[in-house]
Amino acid sequence: MKYKGYMLAKGIVGLLFFAVPCISYAQEIDTLLKIDEVTINAYLGEQKLIKVPTSVSILSTKQLERSSKYSMVNLLNTAPGVRMEERTPGSYRLSIRGSLLRSPFGVRNIKVYYNDVPLTDAGGNTYLNAIDPSVLNKITILKGPDGSLFGANSGGVVLLNSGLLHTSKISANINFGGFGALNQNLGLRKDYKNHSFTLQQSFQEFKGYREHSSMFRRFFQFSDNMTYGGNNSMKIFGFYSHLNYKTPGGLTFSQFESNPRLSRPATATLPSAIEQNIGIDNKMFLGGLVNEVFISKSLKNVTSVFGGQVNFKNPFITNYEQRLERNLGGRSYFQWFSNDERNWRLNLGMEVQTTSAAIKNFDNVKGIKGNPQIFDQVNSTQSFVFLRYESQLTKRLNVEAGVSLNFYKFKFLNQFPLQQNDFNNRSFNAQWMPKLGLNYELNEGLNWRSSVSRGYSTPTIAEIRPSDNRINTNLQPEVGINYESGFRYNSASGVLNLDVSYYVFKLQKSIVNRRLPNETDYFINSGGTDQQGVEGRLNLKVLKFRKDRLVNELLVNQSFTYNQFKFRDYAVNGVNYSGNQLTGTPVWNVVHSMEIGFLNNAFLYLQHQFTDRIPLNDANLIWAPNYHLMQAKLGYNWNRRDYKLQLFVSGDNLLNKSYSLGNDLNAIGNRFYNPAPARNFSFGLNFNL
Repeated sequence: MKYKGYMLAKGIVGLLFFAVPCISYAQEIDTLLKIDEVTINAYLGEQKLIKVPTSVSILSTKQLERSSKYSMVNLLNTAPGVRMEERTPGSYRLSIRGSLLRSPFGVRNIKVYYNDVPLTDAGGNTYLNAIDPSVLNKITILKGPDGSLFGANSGGVVLLNSGLLHTSKISANINFGGFGALNQNLGLRKDYKNHSFTLQQSFQEFKGYREHSSMFRRFFQFSDNMTYGGNNSMKIFGFYSHLNYKTPGGLTFSQFESNPRLSRPATATLPSAIEQNIGIDNKMFLGGLVNEVFISKSLKNVTSVFGGQVNFKNPFITNYEQRLERNLGGRSYFQWFSNDERNWRLNLGMEVQTTSAAIKNFDNVKGIKGNPQIFDQVNSTQSFVFLRYESQLTKRLNVEAGVSLNFYKFKFLNQFPLQQNDFNNRSFNAQWMPKLGLNYELNEGLNWRSSVSRGYSTPTIAEIRPSDNRINTNLQPEVGINYESGFRYNSASGVLNLDVSYYVFKLQKSIVNRRLPNETDYFINSGGTDQQGVEGRLNLKVLKFRKDRLVNELLVNQSFTYNQFKFRDYAVNGVNYSGNQLTGTPVWNVVHSMEIGFLNNAFLYLQHQFTDRIPLNDANLIWAPNYHLMQAKLGYNWNRRDYKLQLFVSGDNLLNKSYSLGNDLNAIGNRFYNPAPARNFSFGLNFNL
């Protein structure tokens, strides 16, 4: 404990050691260096980030342009408190201030919205990998439970925005990379008198670093944004995504060391990944309409309706699963607001979602459906009403208070072999999710914030009916209270931004994943977890732009995450793991990056990431070693009056480290490791008209 306390102190002191001279420098530097002031729209209206009493990470358009077009992983991992993994291309896992114990695959206990409608369905699952990264232009991450506007979640909220920028009418991009990587996308925008129509298309494929790890994604999206009656507006959008990827499976450490490009071999009792043709095929459609109408100068209503369908197939080691899911929902809220010195806003609204999932399992005969095993129908409904008030009480003090009342129920029946006619129903008690936050301006540019919020996350359909094909009616939602405090500093000259947070999250009835000897999954509620951490981010613009200088711009970014996550009252099969470090969570994650602008519109982006060692089982007996990653992107921009053209070359894993970017936790047979690609390069061009 003394050592860990020393490491935390060392990290904070190190950040301050770097920040203090930067603050002094920032107070003296020329104002032409200013970083643009950041605003967010996450809370149903535009706010200056420095005054928001919540921990927020914003990944801007420029950051998305600098990042890989193939994957969101490296970009999202630059945000403090966020960990994203990709066990094989296309297979995402995401956590915010938590572990991945609930996620053998996918995204859980986090609410995700895409263009203002839920990407997370009523069953709690989010097909984040259906979205092509190349169509995104902004990502906002709200860290910690945030149910006062967004309903049930215990980890946080992610808001994804896509579409062409208003400066582009035609956008075309193509990238070629190592191990057979290809990414191509095209965007068209047509402006009319009162509306703007956008069409986007993208294609991605990857032949694979490992055996049996190829993937492809086809993505099409349209949107129409129109205005009417003055300030009123309506947005219609929809996308279709077809994702297919192979799953090579986990390796033991000796297999990982001897040949990381292998897929999972056969065992004495189970066939190999190649023999069973393990993989995912997912076809998804989601569409929505969002209408904003001003009833008066100080009152408006925003209403959205949305729906979609998912056709999911998964040949697995022990079975062939097929799911047909249909989703439907709506959201509506009223907002009263003022423009006086208090600048208050009051929101009152509700959201309702339903998901119908027909789940069928067959024998897997070398990747082909065999005899039926079990068919189930699981229908779930989530709804909540919310109330939120935000105001500037004094010149220096901002306050926000909100609460939601959440409802969840599901029903299920077996269609084979029992052929039941009546649904079995399970309803959970209604749950309040309050939140209170304060932001106080201590001095010009220096703000202190503090908040307390309650987290609540219901079990997902994939946890109620996991891969062991049994309906678990005993699984309970996880709940917890999050306490948080932090500081934000923006220098008067605008060249330095600093953001530091400390939080304590007491989670009860934590949902964790367990595995049977045949490697199917099931889920239980553990006693709980104690999660405390410190997060920090620093942005510094070092050089004033001068087009006649060889190095004419320099921006330095640094972020760190320190986690102390422990099991509490957690025992499995008579073994008590209380006090152990939470499985799958590193103590440290540190990211450094630098953007350098050169003469004649050339640029260089460098990023280094350190990830601490990771416990791979609850007993903390086996650990994945720490690793360092280096990425770089070098490019040149032609900025002409009528068009912009960029050529670039980029490199990933430049240090050629052997590491696993997505471990199978508590794996049977110690097959924990999913090796990530070795050093690789890509090149391409971006065109905007």
